[in-house]
Amino acid sequence: MSVAPLQALPLDQLRQRTSTKWRKYGDDVLPFFVAETDYPQAPAVTAVLTRAVALGDTGYTPPDAGVAAAYAGFAQRRFGWSADPARIRTTCDVMMAIVEILRHTIAPGDRVIVTPPVYPPFFECVPEAGGVVERVPLIDHGTGWELDLAGIEAAFAGGARAILLCNPHNPTGTVHARETLAALAELAAAYGATVISDEIHAPLTHHDATFTPFLDASPVAARIGYAVVSASKAFNLAGLKCALMVTADDATTATVRSLPDEVEWRTGLFGALAAVAAFSEESDPWLDAQLAALDENRRLLAELLTEHVPAARYRIPDAGFLAWVDLAGVGWGDNPAVKIRREAKVAFHLGPFFGEEGRGHVRINFGCSPELLTEAIRRVGSLV
Repeated sequence: MSVAPLQALPLDQLRQRTSTKWRKYGDDVLPFFVAETDYPQAPAVTAVLTRAVALGDTGYTPPDAGVAAAYAGFAQRRFGWSADPARIRTTCDVMMAIVEILRHTIAPGDRVIVTPPVYPPFFECVPEAGGVVERVPLIDHGTGWELDLAGIEAAFAGGARAILLCNPHNPTGTVHARETLAALAELAAAYGATVISDEIHAPLTHHDATFTPFLDASPVAARIGYAVVSASKAFNLAGLKCALMVTADDATTATVRSLPDEVEWRTGLFGALAAVAAFSEESDPWLDAQLAALDENRRLLAELLTEHVPAARYRIPDAGFLAWVDLAGVGWGDNPAVKIRREAKVAFHLGPFFGEEGRGHVRINFGCSPELLTEAIRRVGSLV
C-alpha cells in the first residue's frame, strides 16, 4: 500500500525557526547544507514535549527514561534486530558517544581508521579521544561505493586499533551489505581491533535497500562492536541531545557501563522524552510518510540535475536525505559550494570538508519541499 508523502512546511514558516539551518545565512540564501529537515514534527513528539513544557518538566534526566526499551522495540520492528535494552546506555549525542567509547578502547597515539568521504566530525573526534586518524577511502566502483576491506586489513596489520564505521554512510547514502559488515568484523577480530558503528541515519533507509545493524551482522560483529544511534536525524531532534550506545557482548557492555556517570547525565530530558515518542510504534506512520517524501525527492534531484546541471554526477542514495554530488565536470574548482552560495544564493555543504575525496563535490540536503529543491537546482543551473 502506497503512503502519502509528508508535506514540508512553507518557506515563510521555516524562516521563523532559529536553528543553524535558518540563521547561518541571510534570508536571500536557500539553505541545503546542515542535516536538518523541513517537515512538521511527528505528532507523538510534539505531544510529549508540549506536555513537558506545560508541566514544567524541565529537570534532570532520570536513570531510566525508557529510551533503551523504546529503541529495542523500534529496532525489532524496523530492522528485525533484537537489541537488549540492558546493554544500552544514553548520552548527549552520537559524536560524544564515539569519543567516550574510543577513549576506553584505544591508547593515546593509536591510529583509528576513517573511510572518506565521510562526515567531517569523524576527523575531529579521533584526536579528541587521543587517537590519530588513518584514512582508508571508500572504493568508488562506478555505480556505488563500498568499504576497501583490503585497505582496512592493511591498516589493521600496520597497527590501527579501531575503525569508525558510518552505516548508512554519510555523505554517500551507502547502506553496507551484511556480508561486507561481517567481513569487516572478522578483520577487526583478527587484529584485536574495535569497530564503532555510527547508525544515526539507519531509520531513513529507503525501501529498495536493507539496513543491517553492525551488531547483527554476525556473532563476531556482536562480540567486537559498538553501535551509536539516535532519533535525531530521522526525527529532526538534534537540538534535544539524546543518543544511545548499544552493545551485544559482556565485554563491550562492561566497557560502556564503566564510562563515568557524567557521560549519561549529559542526556537531555527533552531528548529522552522525544526519543521515546519517536521510537514508539505510534510514530511509524509519520516516519513512513517522511520516507515517501524523501524517496520522491532523491529521484527528483536526479531529474533536476540532468536538466539544469548536466555535467553533475549523482547517484541516488540508499538511505537518508543527503545527496553527494560531483560537480568537478562543471569546472567550478575544488570547492564549488562557495561559488554557488555567493552567486546563486544557495548554500550546499562544502565537499572538501568530507576529506580529499570531496574536492569538486557538494552535499545537498533534500529533506525539503519539491518546490524548494526545484528552485535551488534551477538557480545553480543558471550559473552553468
